[in-house]
Amino acid sequence: MEQTSVSSPINPQVRIGHVHLKVADLDRALKFYCGVLGFELQQRFGAQAAFISAGGYHHHLGLNTWESRGGLPPASGTTGLYHVAILYPNRAELADALRRLFAAGIELDGAADHGVSEALYLRDPDGNGVELYRDRPEAEWPRTPSGELAMFTRPLDFGELLKS
Repeated sequence: MEQTSVSSPINPQVRIGHVHLKVADLDRALKFYCGVLGFELQQRFGAQAAFISAGGYHHHLGLNTWESRGGLPPASGTTGLYHVAILYPNRAELADALRRLFAAGIELDGAADHGVSEALYLRDPDGNGVELYRDRPEAEWPRTPSGELAMFTRPLDFGELLKS
């Protein structure tokens, strides 16, 4: 497929509405996403699929075993989803997510302060990458003297985050 250049940007109101993840075991995935992270089950189709969300939306995440029941995580070095990023509304809610992960014994792959956001990186039980993050208000984003965005990656201070 040949790429073409686009002369005008997409409408800024366009959003990514939901993500579907292939999982090997639906119950195990639900224990992680609902039991640990706190998403709510909206609808389930036996052992094949479940739709979960925050706040009663029809679904932010779809979990399915249609092509993956009993499957293995993708091998390192292959293409596919790098991670799904879950945006928390504020720092206190991200701190709550970190507490939930610690309480469940979930190991982090990393954590970072990017200037524009603070992020926790981990894997779900199927090896899918998950980023839990919160954005800083745009007025606090780091910028160069000419006004360009100046994101960075620095260690995230867990102690300060947990005070939130």
